[in-house]
Amino acid sequence: MHKLGPGGVAFFSLSGGVLMWECASRFGLLNPVLLPPPSSIAPTLWLIVSSGSFLEPISQTLTMLAIGYGIACVLGISLGLAMGSNQCIYGLFEPLVEVIRPIPKPALIPLLVILLGIGPEMKIFTVALSAFFPILINTIQGVRGTDPVLLGTARTLGLSRFQTTRKIVFFSALPMILAGMRVSLALGLVLVVLAEMLAAETGVGFLILDMQRSFQIRPMYAWIVILALLGMILNLALEVIEARVLHWRM
Repeated sequence: MHKLGPGGVAFFSLSGGVLMWECASRFGLLNPVLLPPPSSIAPTLWLIVSSGSFLEPISQTLTMLAIGYGIACVLGISLGLAMGSNQCIYGLFEPLVEVIRPIPKPALIPLLVILLGIGPEMKIFTVALSAFFPILINTIQGVRGTDPVLLGTARTLGLSRFQTTRKIVFFSALPMILAGMRVSLALGLVLVVLAEMLAAETGVGFLILDMQRSFQIRPMYAWIVILALLGMILNLALEVIEARVLHWRM
């Protein structure tokens, strides 16, 4: 008997969940007004997609996400390499990191609204702050996990600290860095949508909350589905990039 691969299992799992939702809503186990069956949401979803009206809100959300996530990647990797390689730099920044890192980032959104307003700067900073720490911590751990034999070989060959970091330490830590980037991407998407819900007049998050307030239930669920698909696409894209970048690990 042919065994299902991970993709097949995921498909049947998702299909089963949707079917259970449909049946529960149809037979009155769930309130069809508040949780309509997927079959009644699908036409609304198709109307949004076919009309192209999803493009502008998605592009606004993705722009804020891309800028904030890019800033987090550059700063997190750079500081992580420095802290992982140099004990003095680690001792300088570690207390500050440990003070800010445990704070739930949604709790900082009201403060950021006061300081930065409700413009794009607030959303970009929120994404960058939420995505920064997983990348930083993973980079530090990846640098510290570098094989000592490789470092000894670099010293024997007379490589400078910068050359050693660029040619050996960075590539040794790359799997951990990419793992941190995957975690941070999901966090960044969550925080940019939350920031749009709490303090914005555009974007997917604002649309979802606005439809909830006006009791447009089916369009609200349709946009939630679009947001879920966006998250899946971003995660798959990063998986493809990771597979290509780390092909040497196979």
